[in-house]
Amino acid sequence: MDINKRKQLAQNEQTKIANHTTIGVAIIWLLITVLVGRYGYLQIVEGDRLAERVRRMTGEGQVLQSPRGAILDRDGKEMAVSLMMKSLFIDPNNVRDAHDIASKLAPLIGLTEDRILDDIAQGGGFVWVKHFLSTDEVKAVRDLIRSEEYNCLGFQDEPKRSYPNETLCANVLGFVGTDDIGLDGIEQAYDDMIKGARTEAFIKMDNASGRPILDSIFTRNKYDGNQCKTIELTIDSTIQFMVEEALDDAIADTRALAVTAVVMNPKTGEVLAMAQRPTYDPNHFDDYDMEIWKNRAVSYIYEPGSTFKSIVSAAALEEGIVAPNDWFLDPGVVEVSERRIQNADGEKFGSVTFTDIVAHSINTGFALIGLELGADKLTSYAKKFGFGELTGIELPAEEAGILFDPDDMRDSDIATMAIGQSIAVTPLQLTTAMSAIANDGILMRPYIVKCVRNADGSIFSETHPKEVRRAITSATDKTLMGLLEQVVANGGGRKAAVNGYRVAGKTGTAEKIKPNGAGYMEGHYIASFCGFAPVENPVLTVLVIVDDPSGIYYGGQVAAPVASKIFEALLRHLKVEPSSDPFAKDNSARPTMTENSTMIENRQIVMPSVLGMDEVSAANTLQNAGLKIQPEGHGFAVSQSISEHVIVPKGTTVTVRFAPAAPEG
Repeated sequence: MDINKRKQLAQNEQTKIANHTTIGVAIIWLLITVLVGRYGYLQIVEGDRLAERVRRMTGEGQVLQSPRGAILDRDGKEMAVSLMMKSLFIDPNNVRDAHDIASKLAPLIGLTEDRILDDIAQGGGFVWVKHFLSTDEVKAVRDLIRSEEYNCLGFQDEPKRSYPNETLCANVLGFVGTDDIGLDGIEQAYDDMIKGARTEAFIKMDNASGRPILDSIFTRNKYDGNQCKTIELTIDSTIQFMVEEALDDAIADTRALAVTAVVMNPKTGEVLAMAQRPTYDPNHFDDYDMEIWKNRAVSYIYEPGSTFKSIVSAAALEEGIVAPNDWFLDPGVVEVSERRIQNADGEKFGSVTFTDIVAHSINTGFALIGLELGADKLTSYAKKFGFGELTGIELPAEEAGILFDPDDMRDSDIATMAIGQSIAVTPLQLTTAMSAIANDGILMRPYIVKCVRNADGSIFSETHPKEVRRAITSATDKTLMGLLEQVVANGGGRKAAVNGYRVAGKTGTAEKIKPNGAGYMEGHYIASFCGFAPVENPVLTVLVIVDDPSGIYYGGQVAAPVASKIFEALLRHLKVEPSSDPFAKDNSARPTMTENSTMIENRQIVMPSVLGMDEVSAANTLQNAGLKIQPEGHGFAVSQSISEHVIVPKGTTVTVRFAPAAPEG
């Protein structure tokens, strides 16, 4: 074979090898491309699905909840805590006989077989069967697992909210619903602060037993620095207990629809107790009607009745309209803009001082005083004492109450507001206003949260007493305190008295407004008493409201005795020294007054009757009352242009028609 032919064969062989190499490399690159593409497809397109498949085979994703922060009273006593309890889960993938396990498990944990079968039917590796098993239930299920060798059942710790004092202070504390959400009271108001940490966690499962490998996984978040804050209240749980005992007796004695009480430190605004009946157990809140959950002290508005006369008295004294020893004539009934206002049971007191008007809650006197103050001043003082606005207390669903716009008020509105009608207040507003009277005329912001602590015990935030405004001067306030002490010593609030202590306050009896707001409910009343003690150095303000009592309904007869019971128990509990100078009755003689005497220094006149009088007697009567006469005819008065009891300004002219007396026989 010649050399050229050999070279040609060699070149052909090399070409063939090169071609094979190229093909081989191309195949390799193709395989690499396919593998990379497949890998990318699995990672990018199918990655999440496959990862979830692997997770389901080896474990379960769960939302883990760490314990909620505690709520304590002012002395550190537990009022709401979170307990770690056992909850039962099932692994449907490991269930051998669903009907068998359902029939044996159901009676042990109080569920139906169908309910457990539904859980199993969900599939997967982890399904909750029942949260928060009792100790007996846990023991029974554990025995079942051992005896039947059920690998599909297991326990997991979960935090459960517990209220160790059951109904005590329930309407203040509120309660916690599913997913650790505060639904009322302090639990709701501070939910974001005391809620436990929620973590999306993957729990690896033991394939042999079907149980989580990390049973203590919840403890990871238990002491998160920004979680598990503790709330310390101003509530004194001992005082709260004493108040609730008194309310239990009150609702049993009066058979009332509801009873509410608030106890406050008047110098600081701290709420020491806030209670009501009926109430509920927040451990089982869903067993009660939603209306009972409501905290009546902040979310219930009502006409305060005569308790509001404390504020009217403050305004009249501050404006110099009256003084304690000013004399008046109470005719028992007056008419204002065709609105008839009378005293309780139409009683007529005759000649009285302003002190008597306050002590005996004389409606006619307060109606006249209200008219003398006028709409602007009356409304202004109500606002100075905190009415018509939120108090700002740390509780949800607080109401602001209702006040007139003074520009829209008629004389009849002024008169009725002065006796505590035609306005609406909350129990907390009234307690705060009375506390201002007990605090030298200074209104304090009420508060119920003492402080918030971090998980390590350090202070996160702290509430301090805050002065809102001065409502009246100190001199006026001292006078007013004396008048309110007369109410308890000599007036309608006698049953609020406590032996050995000086108590001041004001009773109230108000008709209930119809649900639609159109008029009053006949025969339905709200009885109340609001006061403070001891007068020489007040440490307690107490409000008691009895809603719709059965039988006797007057505040002095129904609410005052409850307040007395509370005052007596708390003053002794707080070791308050008895009063050294108990109030003594003033039995000084009164000057005599004629039946036609005028009221409020002759600025507002209650029209007397001159019917049947001769011309001279009628003229003298009207002139003595500060009125003018326009006579018509001669003889004896047979009609007058302004009816008896109508309130008119001084100097008003009255037309009186006279006629000869009819012959006898």
